[in-house]
Amino acid sequence: MKKKNRLASILDSEKWSSISVPILSILLSLICASVILLVMGKNPLVAFLSFLQGSGFLPKLSYGGGSGMLTDLFTFLNILAPMLLASLGFIVGFKAGLFNIGIAGQMLASGFLATALIGYSGLDAYLAKPLVILVGIVAGGALGAFVGFLKYKFNIHEVVSTVMLNYIISYLTGFFINGYYADMLTRSMRICSDASRLTWMNVQIGGVKCNVPLGIVLAIAAAFLVKFIFDKTVFGFELKAVGINARCARYAGIKVGRRIVISLMLSGMLAGLAGVTYYCGYYNTIVPKTLASMGYDAIAVALLGNSSPIGSIFAAILITIFQNGSNYMSSTLGVAKEVASMITGILLLFSACGGYFRFMAHRRLERAVDEAAIAAKAAQLQEEQAPASDGSAAPGENPPGGDSEYPGKEASRNG
Repeated sequence: MKKKNRLASILDSEKWSSISVPILSILLSLICASVILLVMGKNPLVAFLSFLQGSGFLPKLSYGGGSGMLTDLFTFLNILAPMLLASLGFIVGFKAGLFNIGIAGQMLASGFLATALIGYSGLDAYLAKPLVILVGIVAGGALGAFVGFLKYKFNIHEVVSTVMLNYIISYLTGFFINGYYADMLTRSMRICSDASRLTWMNVQIGGVKCNVPLGIVLAIAAAFLVKFIFDKTVFGFELKAVGINARCARYAGIKVGRRIVISLMLSGMLAGLAGVTYYCGYYNTIVPKTLASMGYDAIAVALLGNSSPIGSIFAAILITIFQNGSNYMSSTLGVAKEVASMITGILLLFSACGGYFRFMAHRRLERAVDEAAIAAKAAQLQEEQAPASDGSAAPGENPPGGDSEYPGKEASRNG
């Protein structure tokens, strides 16, 4: 039997594939990005360090106006929260075999409704913030459940229905913003009150005023809750069973249609929570007829995290570092901001290729196992056909001196 290729065995191992495949994707993307930067005459190490500096993980050369690493770090966390929540929303549907590509639309609808209903209400913070969260969850969950109902009742593929809903939500919210909620100067939606923002404004930490994001606490809690549901509950097991094979799950007594509706509803709830942390937290306004690219980036984050709630935390951190630190990197190296976006795109591309790496490794191991099985079968047949070396009869043959036609012939002669 041939010795297994070590890289292939590591990639295909159930224990290590969730770690090895994303790491390989990241390394390949960094190598490609380094080659591009070298061709441009830039130092890749300086570029990657500038991404960390722009996100508040390393000190910059100079800070002004009393700001520091802490300010940049909280800004980074404010962007990280909706990215993580959106990726969790995709994971919940993906585990059930569903591809919710309407996360961006669900984020927009939830953010718009929360801003319109609560953002201008004048409520105190202890009432406004929980209500913003509630509106986001309900709005996103309702849209997700509607998509699940279309899938269950009319067998409309979720990709088709969510793409169409993205357009409907984009133009519908644009109509209301331009007609009723637009700022006269920016033509974007008027910003919501500080009391309704999912950010604690102007908090003094170490002598520095910081905007502390509430959404990051919700995102981390949601990640562990999703992990608990899929690992420790019967409901989570049923969702995974539906995702693996819906027909077998139906034969096992699982109500597949109901699970599809619930999984897309949960996916929409997380997307709605991402929407309010984005539009009522970090961004604090809505541009008409514009979907947040974060809703699509979250798909790559989920794939890079191997569709794991905990893995998506680290994947979201990595992607957000590249996106948030792009401005500082471009100013430090003197290159266009699009170069940083290109590096982020390379990382997202290789993260999507992680499944291909795992598939190729798995196919290679299957081929090795098949070759070993064929070799073992051939050896067994050869042993069965070879004459016995100790004089004993081979299987199916008579012992030496025996007569197959007349077993009692010799005995009758002697008699």
